[in-house]
Amino acid sequence: MTSPEQISLDRAKRFDLDALAAIYDRYSPGIYRYALRLTGDPSHAEECTAETFSRFLAALKNGGGPADHLQAYLFRIAHNWITDFYRRNPVQEELNESLAANLPSTAEAAEEKIVRAEVRQALRCLTPDQQQVVVLKFLEGWDNEEIAQALQKQVNAVKALQHRAVEALQRILLPEEEKNDNQ
Repeated sequence: MTSPEQISLDRAKRFDLDALAAIYDRYSPGIYRYALRLTGDPSHAEECTAETFSRFLAALKNGGGPADHLQAYLFRIAHNWITDFYRRNPVQEELNESLAANLPSTAEAAEEKIVRAEVRQALRCLTPDQQQVVVLKFLEGWDNEEIAQALQKQVNAVKALQHRAVEALQRILLPEEEKNDNQ
């Protein structure tokens, strides 16, 4: 039986504008959230989202694109864009002026911003696959099978990546005395 996603994908491969618009409407908010969490900058998240769908359309135009698992395919494109972005721009400002302008000037908001920056920096210390597993699992709420499709890996490999990523994040984010208290 053909799934609604498969029907939509088949129509998109024929450049059916309604199908392409429906795919964009369905997946762009998640891709934007994913990119925003990893970049911390709305303009970069918008650029990533636009580039993801541009690459998707280019692949379709060239007779490529996914045969199935469209969501996994699109998130893989977005993740590759983010990885390339950080390779091109290794030093990022810790405080993004446009985000700072939107936050109330309270100590609590400042502390939250600092924690987010620390977590974002810690995520950058992980391998690209570990980053993707952490964001998709804990922030996007994907299950291990969906993540396995996105990374083109076995579910057991996803579980191992998740375990190593969480351990690495604990080493990076928790001070030594907190680690000893938790054991």
